[in-house]
Amino acid sequence: MIYVFYGKGGGKTIAALGLALRARGQGRKVTIIQFLKGRRDTGEFKIARRAGYQIFEFGRPELIDLRHPQPLDYKLALQGFEKAKAAKADLLILDEINLAVSAGLLPEKEVLSFLKKIPKTRDVVLTGRIVPDSFLKIADGASEIVKIKHVFDRGIPAKRGIEY
Repeated sequence: MIYVFYGKGGGKTIAALGLALRARGQGRKVTIIQFLKGRRDTGEFKIARRAGYQIFEFGRPELIDLRHPQPLDYKLALQGFEKAKAAKADLLILDEINLAVSAGLLPEKEVLSFLKKIPKTRDVVLTGRIVPDSFLKIADGASEIVKIKHVFDRGIPAKRGIEY
């Protein structure tokens, strides 16, 4: 099954991580590939080994300008995609792949082809604010996360243990 979490609201990665914990609780092997992310001080990265899953990050620590990505951003995204293609997990989470494709860091047709060849024994989760229509068409489930309001709107900075 392919699941998509997208939209402007917060919680897409959290929803995917919830599935990772549920899958681990049932003895399934989980691999998480994070695109556009390179901060190893996040809660999910720190707890990964104890929770029994692996996170591989393919991004810089700082936010990137998606309108003007650097050559390194393309390189890291392609490395993440290669890692995803080699993964043997029962649950494969491709965090922020929707945004990586929408920003042109990864070729949509290649990612779509990969997704169509996923073995029936593997579940895949795709996250990211903006999702290509082609991903929604092949998805077995999709949830749009809508922002009603967020603490960032009031100028409150990201909180350790909540936003990261």
